[in-house]
Amino acid sequence: MGFIGSGQIGSAIARLAIEAGHQVVLSNSRGPETLADTAAELGPWASAATSGEAAAAGDIVVVTVPVKAFPDLPAAPLAGKTVIDTCNYGPERDGHIPELDDTSLTSSELLLRYIPDTLLVKAFNNIFYKHLLSLARPAGAGDRSYLPIAGDSAPAKAAVTEFIESIGYSVVDAGPLADSWRQATGTPVWGTPYGPYSNEKGHSAGEDAIRAALATATR
Repeated sequence: MGFIGSGQIGSAIARLAIEAGHQVVLSNSRGPETLADTAAELGPWASAATSGEAAAAGDIVVVTVPVKAFPDLPAAPLAGKTVIDTCNYGPERDGHIPELDDTSLTSSELLLRYIPDTLLVKAFNNIFYKHLLSLARPAGAGDRSYLPIAGDSAPAKAAVTEFIESIGYSVVDAGPLADSWRQATGTPVWGTPYGPYSNEKGHSAGEDAIRAALATATR
């Protein structure tokens, strides 16, 4: 697993991935030396690299950066890769982007303009990082939670589903990338099904709850 961006959600996914037996290569915009402590804490299955190296290393690459950083992504080493997009648009951080403000594009469709040769799957953008860490459960557990994914490539969705299932979650297919707005910031499936931020442990969200939340989303 390669990681471009190693903030709260990226680090949480990396931690769960390592616990499930995946090797991870972390990167950020400040250089691998700034991730030495994080990689050391995560253990021998984690290493730090440049974003280009992380992109090249991953069978699946997690892009978890501010939307304003999309132009800086290493497009060439990502070509042909399955990429998980965890990113949410926030005008207060990213500046106003007309195509996102007028909803003519989703943030994932915008990302695809910068890394056009990837197989992009939207995932992990609807859950608080502390809930992501605390709600992971083994397959078959009665309180296993579900995460929505959206994408246009069936093989990429299958690969991402396999990964998500390996780290303690089940998956609801939320449709193509054009429908990924249904799990964006402020929608019913964003955060709410897993409990308030004030409850750091969260609570499980089953398949029916996630499907219902997606269905009630409006633009």
